[in-house]
Amino acid sequence: MVKAGFNKLYSHLSRSFPPNLARLMLVCCAALWGGSYLMAKVAIRVIPPQWLMGLRMAGACLLLMLLFHKRIVPHLKRNIIVPALAVGLTYYTHMALQTVALQTMEPGRSAFLTAAYCVMTPFAIWAIFHRRPRIINVIAALVCLIGVGFVALKPGTATLSLTTGDWLTLACALSYAFNLALMGHFTRTFSPLSMTFMQFAVAGVCFFFGALVTEPMPNASWLQTATMLSFIYLVFLATFAAQIMQNVGLAHIQASSASIIMCTESLFSVAFSAMFMGEQITATTLVGFALIFCAILLSVVDFNKFLPKPKSQVIVTA
Repeated sequence: MVKAGFNKLYSHLSRSFPPNLARLMLVCCAALWGGSYLMAKVAIRVIPPQWLMGLRMAGACLLLMLLFHKRIVPHLKRNIIVPALAVGLTYYTHMALQTVALQTMEPGRSAFLTAAYCVMTPFAIWAIFHRRPRIINVIAALVCLIGVGFVALKPGTATLSLTTGDWLTLACALSYAFNLALMGHFTRTFSPLSMTFMQFAVAGVCFFFGALVTEPMPNASWLQTATMLSFIYLVFLATFAAQIMQNVGLAHIQASSASIIMCTESLFSVAFSAMFMGEQITATTLVGFALIFCAILLSVVDFNKFLPKPKSQVIVTA
């Protein structure tokens, strides 16, 4: 009964939805993603990173299958295996590097460095599909590089110093850029819901295998209230609810507008981290964050629509 009602509501929302409400949903989506860095930071104090992410992926898969199995199961055929491995492994690499890096760095810093994937994605598409990036993408990459340089400056000095966590986070952004490039390609052929399910499933298997080999087994300390609340937030809100809001929002407003809204994720993360974890932001770091954000905007804004359109010429014949 609940599942049928949810499917009916989702179907209705996917067909008719006020654009302004869609924009609000995307803002909520960005805020939930921004909060996920803070919640992951809380959870990994107790739960080892790969166990945390494995359980998160398993929870997301279970919810997707319970609510959308009629849209997922028919597409789970042999020809989806290779695409699923491609998106699943790149997603696993992205999430693994990000979660491990979070153990040694602040959530806000992690969010802004991760957000560099917006700048890297056109170059990932170039590497895989040989479609050259635009000149604006090159400019955005240079601005982003300068921004990372400011983030790397030690307070009161002109010395650049990126920590191991910073490098892992930049690597995670690169992996996510390749994941998005592959997902964008394969969802033209396969159902987006089935690809999302398979992405979570492959990543979850990798996380559980890594956890069994390299991390201690679960114990009672994982059942602490703060840890469980963080885990519930990561599964139900940051993974499942945010994904639905993103899908509905993207169906009703232009992709360029949606991208600008969703890249505010890093702003929410810094705000939440400063408010609830006391993250200190220096002047040089703030300049770096601003430059990275400008680079993201350069990457996602469609500047062609601001250019004057050429006037049509009328040929008069005698």
